[in-house]
Amino acid sequence: MVKDIDLLAIGHAAHDYIIRVPTFPKANFSSPITDMKTFNGGAAANVACVGANLGLKTALVSAVGGDFKKTEYFEHMEILGIDTESLIIVPGEKTPTAFVLTDDNEDQISYFYWGAAKEFAESKVPTPAIKNTEAVHLATGDPEFNWKCSEEAKNEDLLVSFDPGQDLGMYDTKKLRDVIENTTILFGNHHEIERILDSLETDLTGLRELGPKIIVKTCGANGSEIYSSEDKIKIDAIDVDVVDPTGAGDSYRAGFLSRFLNGESLEESAKFASTVSSFIIEHQGCQTNMPSFDDAFERMNEFY
Repeated sequence: MVKDIDLLAIGHAAHDYIIRVPTFPKANFSSPITDMKTFNGGAAANVACVGANLGLKTALVSAVGGDFKKTEYFEHMEILGIDTESLIIVPGEKTPTAFVLTDDNEDQISYFYWGAAKEFAESKVPTPAIKNTEAVHLATGDPEFNWKCSEEAKNEDLLVSFDPGQDLGMYDTKKLRDVIENTTILFGNHHEIERILDSLETDLTGLRELGPKIIVKTCGANGSEIYSSEDKIKIDAIDVDVVDPTGAGDSYRAGFLSRFLNGESLEESAKFASTVSSFIIEHQGCQTNMPSFDDAFERMNEFY
């Protein structure tokens, strides 16, 4: 069966407030805000949008507010050609909103208002959308909904990538294991991968035996590491002036999947992914400086 969609992203779409502070205050203290802007975001939407800009045919399952289709964000998705037929529209609720604070050390703290995304818990698995795609990416979102979607995707013999991100703490050990058992590619930064290993009381070899054939660990300025039957692959990060690290991980996942789904090797997919994320961090916002495939490919060949 010929599928219409290359990649279905499941999880949050959100409005992002990107905030800069000199330092994070202690409890009962305050810190001045030196800069604040609003951008399009949400991990699943970031993957869908960046992937679409790179040439993938993407679709999105997100729970959004009743007025979302009147927003600039929805218009942006329409221009990119993202399939939004499976959006979960929740009248009377607001689209999820993230407040991402970054200090002068480039460390981050995030606050997230779920709003319409609370509807995930009561939503049915988007079976038609899953049947119409080659791969499913599970991003931050409701653990139970993500698990049910992973079950459906595995039954359809699809590639399933999973990135719990900063929602990792919402997964109890059993639910985390259940989703990982259905996963083909597990993404996480170095903090998240360590937390997953601790939670499941295993090592990288044991984690791969649970389900994911490929584990991708991003390490910020130290690049990324890919673990598979081909052993460890280390990819350097591209050195650029960092304006805002928000969205670097999501764009890495979109870049990686855009190449891997087109038959490229793990090493080439990771090099391309690192290159895509290098564009995102040069500007504020997760989708402000999305590269085209040609722009990313040219920079990749210049650096690696």
